[in-house]
Formats: sequence, structure tokens, C-alpha cells
Amino acid sequence: MLINCVAYQDGAKLADISVDHISEYVSLPGCFVWVALADATPEELDEMQQEFGLHELAVEDARHGHQRPKIEEYGDSLFAVFHLVEPDAEHGEVNVGEVDVFVGRNYVLSVRNRSKLGFLGVRERCERQPELLKTGSGFVLYALMDAVVDRYFPVIDALEVELETIEQQIFTKGAPYNNIRRLYELKRRALVLKRAVAPLLEAVGKLHGGRVPQICMGSQDYFRDVIDHLSRINGSIDAMRDTIGTAIQVNLSMVTIEESEVTKRLAAWASIFAVCTAFAGIWGMNFEHMPELKFQYGYPVALGLIFVVCGYLYFRFRRAGWL
Repeated sequence: MLINCVAYQDGAKLADISVDHISEYVSLPGCFVWVALADATPEELDEMQQEFGLHELAVEDARHGHQRPKIEEYGDSLFAVFHLVEPDAEHGEVNVGEVDVFVGRNYVLSVRNRSKLGFLGVRERCERQPELLKTGSGFVLYALMDAVVDRYFPVIDALEVELETIEQQIFTKGAPYNNIRRLYELKRRALVLKRAVAPLLEAVGKLHGGRVPQICMGSQDYFRDVIDHLSRINGSIDAMRDTIGTAIQVNLSMVTIEESEVTKRLAAWASIFAVCTAFAGIWGMNFEHMPELKFQYGYPVALGLIFVVCGYLYFRFRRAGWL
């Protein structure tokens, strides 16, 4: 689906144009066309390929989707893939969308897939900065990338808040089993974000320092800012994963401690009943010559002795914290 198609020249918006008129504007000096698609069909991608002369391999990646974040150079054009990570509060999950960006000297084509959040705010931001927009399509690539990276911050903040909540419940009695389940779910979501950030951090390095593509020559400092943001997020994810691993180990230890407490209680009661069984076993023997058998008060004395010994054992186990 076509979201918009706009022509810009010397940092200013010329007009909203139709796809049929793209070829007229891309030939103008200092002009480039910015096209935004959402969940594009193969027919739309084929049409854009003809209009802009897109590389076949890049179009194939965009057509199939589910690509690893990357930035590839095809001659004098670039093809970039970003993951759109959006929290799903209703189901406690994170949705992973994708945006494929084709960038050439006189065009920018963004194809958004499996995502509800658009980039209208990015277009407005670029139009408010005509001096930067004048540098060309490279600045638009930066603006799109920066918008994607900025959306990672609320996700990492939400994950950190959830982790802190779980940590506060680690020593709550009966909570370790549920905590372990929540920690594994949290670890899986952190891994989703890690898969979006780490490859992109490596890829953006191509746009700052060393041999930078000609398209991005005027925006190197801005890409350095993106690298800084990605480095911060990547560091936070690594720290969170370490904390999650430690929290899981602590919860497993708490489970072991709780099981140990149950074992001690069972052992204490088993010891008390073992005393009863021992006395009953001795006096339950059928030997003919047993002095206690003819004792008039033997039965109450035996019961009293059993109760006294069991009570003493209960007191000692209770004092030792086993009961």
C-alpha cells in the first residue's frame, strides 16, 4: 500500500506526486523522491524497481522479508534493513516488524512490513530541517534509522522495570517457580531486542569512518550519534541478560532451600513417629517372660513415656527450626 510519494528539491518540498510522475522528478537537478510503502505487494515492488532501477538482490530480500538487520551497498545505492520492535502490552510480548530502505542519489524508498507504527513524524522532522534535508537522501536514511532506534528505548525501559519487579519478589515465599518462568520469558524478549540491535550496530559502522558511501558523506556525524544510541542499548541488554542469569540462579537456589525446608520437616516428623513405632514394637512382642506385661499401670505408663519422648523431640526440632 502506498503511504505517500513526495518530491524534494534543495531541502524543500516540491509536491506530493503520483507514482507515474516519479521519473519526471528524479531527473531534475538537486531533486530526490521519497516514497513510503506499507506491506508492499510484489507488484508494487516490481513497479518501484522499474522506476528507481533497484538491484534485483535487494528487491528479492524486501519481497521475502524476515531479513537480518543489515546495510548493503550496491554500486552507488544502499539497501538497509531495520527491525521494528514494538511492545504488545495485551499479551506481554514484543512484535517484530521490518522496514526495508532503498537509498539512491535521487530517491528514498521505505517499505514497512508487519508494523502498525508509521514514519509520518520522520517526514515532518526532515521537512522542519531544510538545511539538513538539502544534503540529500543520506539524511533521510539517518532520520529513518534514528526513529527506529529511538523506539528501542521504551522497550528496554519496560524490560528493565519488569526485571526490577521480579527481583523484588525473589525472596517471597512460594514465588521462585513463577519468577523463573517470568525470567525466561523476559530473557527471550531481551534476545529479540538483541537480535535487532547487535547486527545494526555493526552495520552502521560502515556509514561512519573509513570508506563511507557517497550518499552518506554529508551525514557522517549523525550516523555516529546513532552508533552511540545503539551502543548504549546494546550495553543495557547485555547487563540485563547478566542480571537475568543471576536472578535465575538465585531463584533456583531459593527453590532448593524451600525443598530442603520441606525435607527437614518430613525428617523431623519421621523421627518422632519412629520413636512411637520403636516403643510399640518393643511392647508388642509376644515373649512369655516380659516383666511389663503384668504391671497394672503398664499401659498408661507406656503411653505417657511415648508422649513425653515425642514431646521432647518436638521441642528440640522446633527449637532447631526444623518444625
